[in-house]
Amino acid sequence: MDVTAPAHRLSAAVSAASRLLPARAGLRLRAGAGGLTVAGSDPDLAVRFDCPATTHTDGSVVVPSAPLAETLRMLDTDLVRLVVEGSRLALRLDNARFALPLLATEGGSFPAEPPLVSEVDGAAFASALRIVAGTASKDDPLPLFTGVRLQADGDRLTLTASDRYRMAVARLPLRAPGALDVLVPAALLTEAARQATGVVGLHLSPGRFGLSWPGGLVGTAVLDAGFLSEDSIPSGAVDTTVSLPADALAAAVRRVGVYAEDRRVLTLEVGDTQVRLASARQDTGEAEETLKAAVLGGRTSPSFQARYLLDALQAFAGEEVVLSIQPGMRACILRAAEPGEVALTYYLMPMLPR
Repeated sequence: MDVTAPAHRLSAAVSAASRLLPARAGLRLRAGAGGLTVAGSDPDLAVRFDCPATTHTDGSVVVPSAPLAETLRMLDTDLVRLVVEGSRLALRLDNARFALPLLATEGGSFPAEPPLVSEVDGAAFASALRIVAGTASKDDPLPLFTGVRLQADGDRLTLTASDRYRMAVARLPLRAPGALDVLVPAALLTEAARQATGVVGLHLSPGRFGLSWPGGLVGTAVLDAGFLSEDSIPSGAVDTTVSLPADALAAAVRRVGVYAEDRRVLTLEVGDTQVRLASARQDTGEAEETLKAAVLGGRTSPSFQARYLLDALQAFAGEEVVLSIQPGMRACILRAAEPGEVALTYYLMPMLPR
């Protein structure tokens, strides 16, 4: 194999693949008439990224991903030449040379692409995913809560995730009707969406899901999606709604939260035309702040963990947010007063006041 590639484009492709694959995974580099392809896989995951290149001699090699990514990241050059020299892959520059060992040829194989189900706008998908994936659990012993459920029914795609204390649900349009219902690891899905540009393809085959975009493909094994459903959260007992700017409420939560106890629990006292935030901490004092709000329904005083409330409000930054409050320990439902292309619903469980 002998190929010349733009250093920054190759670095981006190798870095993206390295972040998705296990640390010790090998990467297959394949040079051909169409340029250079970077690919890798393990039993659960397969990735592929394309890079423009000038191929002098066709070929395919497998090399360690970590040193290749680190070397390319530090290069200060426009072009890099990759040449097989015996049992090494040499990275040649005008004034330097780096050589990586070749690994067994059976590693880093190209992923099989599941059939295309539908397509979605990449920017809208990434925006929705940033919010929804943030509510997935980071606790690996509970793998079923570490995923994002993707459901396509007709011309809408629904994304759902929960860590048992909160749930986020986003809906956005599909470019073509499709059928899909899978639970995908949230961390992997977020990283893949970060790389995606333009129109993103949604792929499905038994037990596997894939995302594709111009120059990239990520495929993964899926989890059991059946249990994670918005329908499992009671939402028909709303007796108070509060509407106010999300940014103003978030800023007040940050200020008042400084005075909360270790659990950072804040109380929202809803009046006729206002919301009063209050917290107290024995060693630092107490705080309260009042905001004007449009209130419909009776007075109520739910309590929330401050950081979870902030996460929810940040999803509605720059918008008017509507809090639909249910009595007792039922979830509070947050929505934008005027939803855009991505319609977001955020469920936040209240806390018992101290």
